[in-house]
This record gives sequence, structure tokens and C-alpha cells, in this order.
Amino acid sequence: MNEPKKAEVVKAKVDSRERLRQIWEKARLADERLESLKRLQAEFDNYRKRIIKEKSELFQYATEDLICELIPIMDNFERAIYGIGKSSSRDTFLQGVEMIYRELCSVLKKRGLEKINAMGKEFDPSRHEAIDHVESTEQPENVVIEEVAAGYRIKDKIIRPAAVKVSKRIKEEDKKHKEKKGFKGSREEEKEG
Repeated sequence: MNEPKKAEVVKAKVDSRERLRQIWEKARLADERLESLKRLQAEFDNYRKRIIKEKSELFQYATEDLICELIPIMDNFERAIYGIGKSSSRDTFLQGVEMIYRELCSVLKKRGLEKINAMGKEFDPSRHEAIDHVESTEQPENVVIEEVAAGYRIKDKIIRPAAVKVSKRIKEEDKKHKEKKGFKGSREEEKEG
């Protein structure tokens, strides 16, 4: 073999060894990164499982704590129920029930429960549930005129909208028709009387 070709072959062998070394180095780095990613994935999975467990335990203990606060109220209801026959005073019984109601409200308020004030407010579908519309000449349209069932929220979350009756303006032609009908009815009553 002549010298230039031999030098090229040697250089090619050196280059190929260098490339092979670089490939092996890249493969080693890729394996390290893969192992690192696997460890991170395992750590994340363990973290996620721990968070789920902690959340479940927090809910369980919060529920347990609330139940512990409600048990004395249940006891008071039992005493009131069993005391009906023993107590001669209806007023005493009602006072006991009112006391229990206040105690229950206190526990729920302490837990963040707030009653939604609906009466006289403009109807808001995010806080109120309209169960009826009532014609009114005294109230502007779309105002809560009766609260059928109280609504409640905890902080900013509505947990039950207030069930309400909402005012509806009487149309002028309906108003005139009703006035005529009312006037005519009273005349007929006078004739009969």
C-alpha cells in the first residue's frame, strides 16, 4: 500500500474510533438522562399519591370534626323529643327547640356558612332560583318579593340558591282590564245588595 493511502486509512480508523467514542459518550449521557427522567417520574408519582392521600385524610378529619360538633346538637334534639311528654309547657319545648336551632346555626356559621339575603334584592340567577313570578304594582320588575326557602353559601361558593318569588310588572292593558273588571264587579255587588 502506498504511503498516502496508508495515512488515509490510519486517519479514517482514528476518525471512526473518535466517532465511535463520541457515540458511546452520547449513549452514556442518554442512559443517564433516561435514568434521571425515570427517577423524576417515580418521585412525581409518589408525590401525586401522597397529595391524594393527604387530601383524603384532610376531608375525613374535617368531616369527623364537623360531626363531633353536631353530636351535642343531636343530643339536645333527643332530650327535647323525649322531654315532650314530661314537660307540661309548650313554651318551654319551643324555647328548647329555638336554642338548639341557634346552636346549630352557630356551628354552621363557624364553618363558614352564610345565609343569602334575598328579600327586596334584584333577582340574580347565580344566587336565586325563581319558583314563581308575581304581578306587582308596588315593586319594580325583577325584585325578590318573597323568599320560599333560604339560600346559603360558603365563602364565595353558592351551595344552595334561595328559592324566591320575583315581581313582574303588570302590563298597562292588563292593569286597565283588571281595574275595569274590579269596578264592574263592585257595581254588580251593589245591585245585588
